Amino acid sequence: MKLIGSLTSPFVRKVRIVMAEKKLDYQLELDEVWSETSTISESNPLGQVPCLIMEGGEALFDSRVIVEYLDTLSPVGKLIPSSGRERAEVKTWEALADGLMDACVLARQEKHWPLRQSGERSSAWIERQMGKVHKSLAAMEKGLADKAYCSGIHLSLADIAVGCALGYLDLRFAELGWRETCPELTRLADKLSTRQSFIDTV
Repeated sequence: MKLIGSLTSPFVRKVRIVMAEKKLDYQLELDEVWSETSTISESNPLGQVPCLIMEGGEALFDSRVIVEYLDTLSPVGKLIPSSGRERAEVKTWEALADGLMDACVLARQEKHWPLRQSGERSSAWIERQMGKVHKSLAAMEKGLADKAYCSGIHLSLADIAVGCALGYLDLRFAELGWRETCPELTRLADKLSTRQSFIDTV
């Protein structure tokens, strides 16, 4: 399989960590989607990464679709419960983490997109997105109280998604200082940072 992505995308990192945890072989092909030389639209008409090219040449896109497929390829380290309330809980955590990452990406684009002049940037839009970030962090912190992992007693996709969201905050929004107000999330992030899959994709 071939994974098309960038090294700074938190969504690509989520897929890479799942592949590492599942011990799946793949080739990483780097593509900067904002570059004029990007070829991502040949595989994903939405022009977004990650995009997984399977052995038959078919393309899968959207990180949630990709990781769900990957979890079916090997019984090693099952990351998504097969059904019921446990599955819904893991997928809800993933949706929350992905939503936080989406808000971060939108805020950053509004602040730094080179094709927009400074007078055209909307501080109200940035504030709205950062409001989502703060509310998501508060919800995650509350949901983690007195728990070893986001869902259940073992690592799951929920933890991987949250870990990638926190890592992206460290990369692009270090000034936010989320650790100062989120001890539960700090504890989880510290635990995840010792896993080889997180170390290799930091």
